Amino acid sequence: MFNQDIGYLLKRGVAEIIVEDEMLELLRSGKKLRLKEGFDPSFPDIHLGHMVALRKLRQFQELGHQIVLIVADWTAQIGDPSGMSATRPMLSLEQVKANAETYMQQFFKVVDKEKTEIRWQSEWFGKFTLTDIIQLTSKFTVAQFLARDDFSARYKAERPIALTELLYPLLQAYDSVAIQADVEFGGTDQKFNFLVGRELQSMMGQPPQQCFMVPLLVGTDGSQKMSKSLGNYIGVTDPPEEIYGKVMSIPDSLIMDYFELLTDVPDQELEEFRQGLKGATINPMELKKRLAREIITQLYDQKAATGAEEHFERTVQRKQMPEEISLGTKSVGSLQDYLVKNRFAKSRSEAKRLIEQGAVYIDGKRVTDVNFTFPKDTIIRVGKRRYIKST
Repeated sequence: MFNQDIGYLLKRGVAEIIVEDEMLELLRSGKKLRLKEGFDPSFPDIHLGHMVALRKLRQFQELGHQIVLIVADWTAQIGDPSGMSATRPMLSLEQVKANAETYMQQFFKVVDKEKTEIRWQSEWFGKFTLTDIIQLTSKFTVAQFLARDDFSARYKAERPIALTELLYPLLQAYDSVAIQADVEFGGTDQKFNFLVGRELQSMMGQPPQQCFMVPLLVGTDGSQKMSKSLGNYIGVTDPPEEIYGKVMSIPDSLIMDYFELLTDVPDQELEEFRQGLKGATINPMELKKRLAREIITQLYDQKAATGAEEHFERTVQRKQMPEEISLGTKSVGSLQDYLVKNRFAKSRSEAKRLIEQGAVYIDGKRVTDVNFTFPKDTIIRVGKRRYIKST
């Protein structure tokens, strides 16, 4: 049974493990492993792309291993350039703390809080002196860090790279030393940083950590990795009805990847789904409904999943209005401001985009004027599923 568990841990939903043989040996040793998961609280929200690694952490946790969650309060004030084409602005400590609190509330929707050790980088970097920094930087060369893909691309394109950004992989690597990590988890875009951690641990007399990388989840657009900035994401705290609707909107080509990376549906059953799609004996819509139920049940519960499905069938498939519509704020100001105030959009620019793209309806009629005003008792619909009534 244990061998089956190991096989599942190391194969399903895994992109690469460095070094797999060493990882296997560690698991078989019976040692309680320290599993490092660091997060950059530059942004407070978690989406299903993050959930891929979190689910894997939970699986290890259920086998008795120790998760160590590192709040990167120091490096968030620098900004990790992974996959970015420009320098990120630094954040204030207050912004970092606020984002971290929101992030952790979402993190523990997937991972068991009671079995997680929480550490803040400031525990060790708060004591660092200039001498410590110089000693740390002396262990690597600029050429080694410019080999990182995103740094290399920006350097060749003559785009700016701040010296503080070159420090980021080194500081993240030192986190592994500080907590004596056995394994570090994350997406494939973190490979360089993980390897620096592995090398630094060896330099400082520790066993080198294993690098456990999961695939980057493709977003709902079917082409690019899930990202809040691209708008192709499904948030873990999105309402169940919204999660359900977004899952139903994904391209058929993503169905099996989402099942494999985001659910616990057995591999044998997934193979039946795969063959059914290939032979056109299964309706993709029915699989998406199953997928949506599986995801919502994990993040909420079975009742929420059932309710979200009923809502979708009623409002989208049968095009009926919901039985209950939430009451919004008073209809004061423009439509653009109203959407932001009632949390249909996170910013005025996002609200403007929704309106101009024709996603907003007032009493059943599409409105594309961002300055449109309306009286109370107006039914506002955003997209196919979200309704509100002005007061």
